[in-house]
Amino acid sequence: MTTPSLPLSRYTVLDLTIARAGPTAVRLLADWGARVIRIEAPPRQSTGNITGALRRNADEQNLHRNKRSLCIDLKHPKGVALLHDLVKKADVVVENFRADVKTRLGLDYEQLKAINPRIILASISGFGQDGPYRDRPGVDQIVQGLAGLMSITGEPGHGPMRAGIAVSDTSAGMFLGQGILLALLHREHTGEGQWVHTSLLEAMLNKLDFQGARYTMSGEVPRQQGNFHPTAVPMGVFEAEDGLVNVAASTQKMWAAMCKVLNADDLFNDPDYVDVRSRVKHRERLNVDVNTLTRRFRTQELVEKLNAVGVPCGPINDIGQAFNDPQTQHLRMTRPAKHPVLGEVKLVRSPINLSGFPHPEAFHHAAPDAGEHSRELLAELGFDADTIDNLKEQGAIA
Repeated sequence: MTTPSLPLSRYTVLDLTIARAGPTAVRLLADWGARVIRIEAPPRQSTGNITGALRRNADEQNLHRNKRSLCIDLKHPKGVALLHDLVKKADVVVENFRADVKTRLGLDYEQLKAINPRIILASISGFGQDGPYRDRPGVDQIVQGLAGLMSITGEPGHGPMRAGIAVSDTSAGMFLGQGILLALLHREHTGEGQWVHTSLLEAMLNKLDFQGARYTMSGEVPRQQGNFHPTAVPMGVFEAEDGLVNVAASTQKMWAAMCKVLNADDLFNDPDYVDVRSRVKHRERLNVDVNTLTRRFRTQELVEKLNAVGVPCGPINDIGQAFNDPQTQHLRMTRPAKHPVLGEVKLVRSPINLSGFPHPEAFHHAAPDAGEHSRELLAELGFDADTIDNLKEQGAIA
């Protein structure tokens, strides 16, 4: 069961999403106490999902922790009727169906509103709910390319490069989760539900942030800068005696402090580097000059000395090193979840910290197997044992 002390514990969410973006949105709600019912096709019908056939892999556990699973055959009339009964008792429905599928299943907003005027429908798509691309299948890498992210990622002259995470999917999921919370706040005051929707494309264009604004305001098309910041100098990856470090000394104060630590009076007094504008103008030579100096120091020495004088500097970790970093360990970014087969699994907690709601010491559910909680959930929702047995015998649930 959900933890009653969490801020979303009074809300019931029906999760009909597959892939990554939709489940990411629902995970935000589940982590903060929402009672999430994951509606899935019976295993014989399931076409799989982005995490592959292994329901117990790390990706699946990460996306669907704190949810429970109810298998409903939405091709069966009684399955659709059961879903509509659930809608009457729910607060939010989250889906990523095509428009025609939504309409056929009675899951477009107008039909849901007729069942439950307070319902919030949250939809996610690749390219938007209307427009010339509305019916295209949308996945993260396609949108990374279309939205321009790949054109500014990677080393100059080496062609476009995808980001190392599903940034379009996860961004869209985060924005949809925020939209759901806004709609819930609005309903608190008005009693009205509404349709909330976003897409991978909208999310990715928004996440371009200042890079996008460079184009929308002045027509400047940003290009690849590799490991160096596109507008701040010096800020990027530099060599140390024993590895690589990130250094950011873009302000006049940081520049002076860095030069002092690196014993670089000549650099500080170079007329080409006298102010921010000059350093930006001569950025390529400056980066080479800084790199010549950082090579004289070991990584840890640079990290300690530069941070001590207010110059941001950090190592370039692999994923294992990142999770074993002292600050990560202090923040306790993982929590356990008990799985009936896998045992205790460690998963990454929500990054949101609320003073009034400390993070639970454990996730209340590991990601469920398909239909693991069908009988339990229907009983909680008021269905008697005979009705549940009848639905199962007729193939409406599994």
